[in-house]
Amino acid sequence: MKRIGIISDTHGTFDDKLREFLRDVDEIWHAGDIGSLALADEIAAFKPLRAVSGNIDGGLTRRVYPDFAAFRCEEVEVLMTHIGGYPRHYDPRAVARIQAVRPKLFIAGHSHILKVMYDPVYQLLAVNPGAAGEFGFHRVRTAVRLTVDGADMRDMEVGEWPRRS
Repeated sequence: MKRIGIISDTHGTFDDKLREFLRDVDEIWHAGDIGSLALADEIAAFKPLRAVSGNIDGGLTRRVYPDFAAFRCEEVEVLMTHIGGYPRHYDPRAVARIQAVRPKLFIAGHSHILKVMYDPVYQLLAVNPGAAGEFGFHRVRTAVRLTVDGADMRDMEVGEWPRRS
């Protein structure tokens, strides 16, 4: 059993609010727009990190973190990217990967909008954790926690915090 923290669009922010929300997770999965390789290293020093690069991430970050990550957590196949869309509105590159990997959990960021949807076509749970950072149009910062236990995903929780003015 693993407790997972899912974040995206930190844009250089990893503050005490996020640390507190993610304190009890086993791993952090970051769906892109990290902000810098230094911030990725800071997050990885806090908890084991799996991440993909996003459209604002520079060359060094892109060399370390790929556009797509496909991996297994317990018995759940996971596919993570930054610009992925959501059920019936996937980015074409994401559709090709979804069809190839057949994940049970698809994670994408980019929109800054928290969204959790079941996709009956591909039989997967699509999660966009929203934006955990301070930069962007969003008014509320968000992050997600969930438990992966064997083939089950459960106990999903959402953290939300107002942005600083």
